[in-house]
Amino acid sequence: MKSLFYFPALAFVILNSCEATHHRTTAAPVKRTPVVSNTVISTPPANQTETEYQTLSKTYKSETAAVLTAILNGSDDPDKTSLVVENKSRCNMVLTVSGTNYFKKVPIAVGKIGAVMVPKNQNYNLSGMACHSVYQKTKFISEPYRTAVSD
Repeated sequence: MKSLFYFPALAFVILNSCEATHHRTTAAPVKRTPVVSNTVISTPPANQTETEYQTLSKTYKSETAAVLTAILNGSDDPDKTSLVVENKSRCNMVLTVSGTNYFKKVPIAVGKIGAVMVPKNQNYNLSGMACHSVYQKTKFISEPYRTAVSD
């Protein structure tokens, strides 16, 4: 008589576990098509800046000699002056210098100095990113100008 009771109980447990296993199937992954929009998908700014730095540093022509000559001996060109930026951050940066009829990107390594000769008596937008800190400044430059950027 006991075996008659155990048999249905055992059958119930086995069938119940099989049924539960049957319902635990996973759905097939849903393939999502990318949404195309007018916005640009960009990499994180610090990574983008590092990529831009690496690319630009391969082709950049330094103006260090002209800047040093201008600082030590006075400029040969009375219409130009030096702009010197020291990178005190933990990351490489690309400094963008833009003014009237002037645009230049200057790669500056960690702990290094970037320098360019710019036309005098103009407003310049100086911008860049050091690590995750944005540097942006508008400056009227009429004489040698030096600044430091840190994150």
